[in-house]
Amino acid sequence: MSTGTVAKPSAAPKKAGRRKLTWPWILLIVAAGLVLFSLVRVVSGADDLTSVGQISGALQLAVPIAMAGLGGLWSERAGVVNIGLEGMMILGTWFGAWAGYQWGPWTGVVVGILGGAVGGLLHAIITVTFNVNHIVSGVAINILAVGFTQYLSNFTFAEAEGGSSKQSPRIDPITDVTIPGLSDGLIDLQQKHWFLISDIAGILGGLVTHLSLLTIVAALLIPATWWLLWRTSFGLRLRSCGENPVAAESLGVNVYKYKYIAVVVSGGLAGLGGAFLAIVSTGIYQEGQTGGRGYIGLAAMIFGNWMPGGMALGASLFGFTDSLKIRGGAENVHALLLLVALLLVIAALWQLYRKKYAVAAISAAFSAAFFLWYFLTDEVPSQFVDAAPYITTLLVLALSAQRLRMPKADGLPYRKGEGK
Repeated sequence: MSTGTVAKPSAAPKKAGRRKLTWPWILLIVAAGLVLFSLVRVVSGADDLTSVGQISGALQLAVPIAMAGLGGLWSERAGVVNIGLEGMMILGTWFGAWAGYQWGPWTGVVVGILGGAVGGLLHAIITVTFNVNHIVSGVAINILAVGFTQYLSNFTFAEAEGGSSKQSPRIDPITDVTIPGLSDGLIDLQQKHWFLISDIAGILGGLVTHLSLLTIVAALLIPATWWLLWRTSFGLRLRSCGENPVAAESLGVNVYKYKYIAVVVSGGLAGLGGAFLAIVSTGIYQEGQTGGRGYIGLAAMIFGNWMPGGMALGASLFGFTDSLKIRGGAENVHALLLLVALLLVIAALWQLYRKKYAVAAISAAFSAAFFLWYFLTDEVPSQFVDAAPYITTLLVLALSAQRLRMPKADGLPYRKGEGK
């Protein structure tokens, strides 16, 4: 009787994980993007695409969105969906302006943060303590914030000199910073319109020209959030509440406490974004001035895959397209058609390399359509110009949807002791 050997079952093949971008690759992508942008500027003649004023305006427009997105990141990393960011921004604009015109801009900033934090506290009470659906709570706060600020404006701003029921009196500006020698030199270099060199000069010049001190503070909050949430034990506990609160509770983490902290901080950051709009961007409170930036901040956070760096990139993208619309209008947005066409060519080549021929063909077809649109027209309809930032946001979200991973317990109800 022959004895056969039993073959051991082979190990299941490991799935190839998505490669993490390293710093050399990130720098290479940034450099390629700059070259592509410079090429579009030279071909289209839209020299304002990377001007100092354009970059400075984009930065100012991106800050409120980034603060709302950062607030959403804090909340959702702890497992609480915060659709109420828009309402918390509205509270920040109103309270920031109310305190700002009476006691100075920095007092306005602090009170604006507190106004947003109160909205965050209300959201935390409703969702964490009473386990109400997070979306319902957020929508209710958005509606409540609009009505509440309209009511307050009727007997505060309406009776103040220079104010009305729909806007506040003028607020004193926050000091801005310009590095004299460096700023002037970069502006001169940008105005020469050289390929790539002038574009780099315009980008750097926009970062050192008329930069509000509050912009610097807001920008520093992004790396500070990354360090706090990913490099400290506090951040580990907070993120564990958004991934598996039952396991976190079993290890002694007070899940309710961390959820409350996260949502209140979330509201405070959205309130800071609102105060920035009223004090820095316009110098005045106006009814409806948030313009949906709380929702766009949420979209920027999703685009960034619930990470501070990616969120900042998404906010910058929207701020840049919004600035293009405001400064250059149809000419700048028309130049974007060429940029989109070139990006689609690159996408088609990449899909060919990956042997996804159907996707490559679709990308090539859309690229040809955008090339035709660009070369057969001199401008785009005004409606498309106004919608360009929102269309950009939707396209970027659609293209990045496949790589997203939200916290596992985000939006799920939690009761203390339910894991026992």
